[in-house]
Amino acid sequence: MQRYLSVWLLILMPLGVFAQRAVVSGTVQDPDRLPLELATVGVKGTTLATQTDAQGKYTLKVPAEEDLVLVVRYLGFKEQERSLRLKPGESISIDFVLAPDPQQLRMIDVRGKNGNDTREQVSVTKLDPRLTKELPSAYGDFNKILVTLPGVSSNNELSSTYSVRGGNYDENLVYVNGIEIYRPFLITNAQQEGLSFVNPDLVGNIEFSSGGWQPKYGDKLSSVLDIKYKRPTEFAGSVTGSLTGGALHLESASKNRKVSYLLGLRHKTGAYLLQGLQVDGEYRPNFSDAQAYISFDLTKDSLKRERTTLGILGSYARNDFLVIPETRETTFGTRQAPLRLTVGYDGREKMAYETYQLGANLSHKVSDNLLTEFILSGVHSLEREFRDIEALYRLCDVNMLGKNNMGECLRERGVGSQFDHARNKLKALVLAAESRNTWRLSSRSTVLAGAKVSLERIEDQLAEYGFRDSSDFVTPAYYLNTALSLNSMRYNAYVQHTYELDSLKTITYGIRANHWDYNGETTITPRVQYSFITRHNPDLSFKAAVGFYYQPPFYRELRDFEGRLNPEIKAQRSIHYIIGSDYLFKAWDRDFKLTAEAYYKRMSRVIPYDLDNVRLRYYAKNNAKAYAAGFDVRVNGEFIKGAESWLSLGVLTTKEDLQGDSAFVYNDQGEITGKTGRGYMRRPTDQLLNVGVFFQDHLPDNPTIRMYLNLVYGSGLPFGPPNRPEYRNAFSGKSYKRIDIGFSKLIVLGHDYAEDRKVSLESLWLGLEVLNLIDAKNRVSYSYVSDVNGLTYAVPNFLTGRRLNLRFIARF
Repeated sequence: MQRYLSVWLLILMPLGVFAQRAVVSGTVQDPDRLPLELATVGVKGTTLATQTDAQGKYTLKVPAEEDLVLVVRYLGFKEQERSLRLKPGESISIDFVLAPDPQQLRMIDVRGKNGNDTREQVSVTKLDPRLTKELPSAYGDFNKILVTLPGVSSNNELSSTYSVRGGNYDENLVYVNGIEIYRPFLITNAQQEGLSFVNPDLVGNIEFSSGGWQPKYGDKLSSVLDIKYKRPTEFAGSVTGSLTGGALHLESASKNRKVSYLLGLRHKTGAYLLQGLQVDGEYRPNFSDAQAYISFDLTKDSLKRERTTLGILGSYARNDFLVIPETRETTFGTRQAPLRLTVGYDGREKMAYETYQLGANLSHKVSDNLLTEFILSGVHSLEREFRDIEALYRLCDVNMLGKNNMGECLRERGVGSQFDHARNKLKALVLAAESRNTWRLSSRSTVLAGAKVSLERIEDQLAEYGFRDSSDFVTPAYYLNTALSLNSMRYNAYVQHTYELDSLKTITYGIRANHWDYNGETTITPRVQYSFITRHNPDLSFKAAVGFYYQPPFYRELRDFEGRLNPEIKAQRSIHYIIGSDYLFKAWDRDFKLTAEAYYKRMSRVIPYDLDNVRLRYYAKNNAKAYAAGFDVRVNGEFIKGAESWLSLGVLTTKEDLQGDSAFVYNDQGEITGKTGRGYMRRPTDQLLNVGVFFQDHLPDNPTIRMYLNLVYGSGLPFGPPNRPEYRNAFSGKSYKRIDIGFSKLIVLGHDYAEDRKVSLESLWLGLEVLNLIDAKNRVSYSYVSDVNGLTYAVPNFLTGRRLNLRFIARF
């Protein structure tokens, strides 16, 4: 009997030990609510401890029925402690938000990094959301950090648009929490723009793909920007202000962490910067937006957190742009033959739009291996463009040799006037419903599948005309008077499979289908990616991708120059071929990453377009074929300890062959004998060389004082006079070069993280920025005037000059 009793005691002993245990789990974050990887969470006075994962999460088994002190440590942050006593079998969640340690500020920016984050995907870059707030730029716009990446270019500091590997900005996909984002339609000049949709105060994660992306993403030709907004765990906020606008953001969560919210308000005014444009006048640009993201944990079982969640994203944007131009004076030409254009204006131009967007994402974990999501979204946009402007111009030769009348006009080459009138209105409604599912078949195999249906309704009223008067000879320039409407449905679906062949090799393949009832076209696009890490050198990896990418036309591609819709238009087609390599290395005892990729995009059924400032004017015909080829390289790491920086370089050539274009054929005597096709010519985004630099530095003995440098260089883009197809994109413009530099001081005021704390100011960031440090005279477009002999001159339109900007960020 005693023997059996001993056996039973041995069997029940583990159960008794287990019953005396409890479980503590939660997250560790920094003050910006970003996860801290490899933070140590342990029981004080014992060796019982664990570390957080890449999402900042931890789980620790602790003794029950004992008074314990849970301690959290992370280099560069103040240590935190929490007393607790748990019952046997109890499971609780405790989240920590660590405050910076002023004594270790040189380590504030150190993060546990996983170099393999993007090594399995082609052309994908992850960015630190904090850097988007510190990057010096004209308006602090989120998209400006993308321009420092390889293959991405933007030759306009006033615009949030960007071009990727030879594409235009209509070819870029943008997602926020799985919801596709749309931009306004009628904007023609960069100074009319508001900020990009993405609010940097709310961002938690950034992934950017410049090509070869997976089937789960939609049908565009150039890039994907995938943004995830934060899930806050307690109250925090910030106030930002500068000479070009301001922002306010708040975030918080309920005591049981079941409900959390983000709120962001922004206001932008460009009057200060626009004073530097060559057209003098009264500028009244005002942009405001409000965004809110509310997350609900609908899980009833308290031990199974976030099994069912609902996220709701809402936004409202309003833009009122009014300009009353007065005069303009531009000197151009050569040193030997300088010319001057003087213009007097009468009238005004007004651009206004309101955009409402709402989306909901319901996510449910059916099991540990199956996640399903259902997304509903809608966007409603109202846009108006009113213009009545008369311009009287005078073109003359400038005296650069005489002493008495130096810089004055010597001889008039032409005098005339131009009148532009517009009353354009557009109303757009897009509704969408989407299902996404993720199955984890095994530790090495994952399947994603989904389907989406969307409704588009667009009503467009065009009423504009213009004429020119030169030497008492009036010539109509253009005339549009149409009322257009578009009602259509789109259906698409995808399935993809990611399989880890072993610990070093991964393949992702899948297919995407799309159908548009407006033109009855169905497209099928297979895509595949493959990556492997070399066995002899785990720091070296290679990857390749090939895939079909179709872009079914949206409203802008359907409308031609005469304001007519083409129902026969088809989707543009592109095949992406990409090979690349990542190399992780150490220098100065710090981690660096070198990424290099070569790509070739073969395009057919291309819809040609002309680019004027930020206005895309499509030909609304599939009458071209094109290609884009290039090489991108980027090196990033801590060139200065505790401050990530990078250098990007892109080399590109992109050309198109337009059917029906022609050029004159000359004989030996210079006489025109006929016309012939021009063959391949430069596309509007053909930019041979692109350089982007983001660099940080700080004082060695005082890292609270920092410097931020943003450098962009792009070689010249092609251009040509309007309505002259034989000269389309025949000339090369000047290069775009810009350096923005900022200096900042961080004042850490401390923070009390007790349960009953009141709102207090945590830190104050003060910055001084010099925008366009070298005062470069960058050109955004050209205006064309004629003299008395019928010669046409391209007059450059310049962007902003050097400006000082003051900024502050108060966090609480």
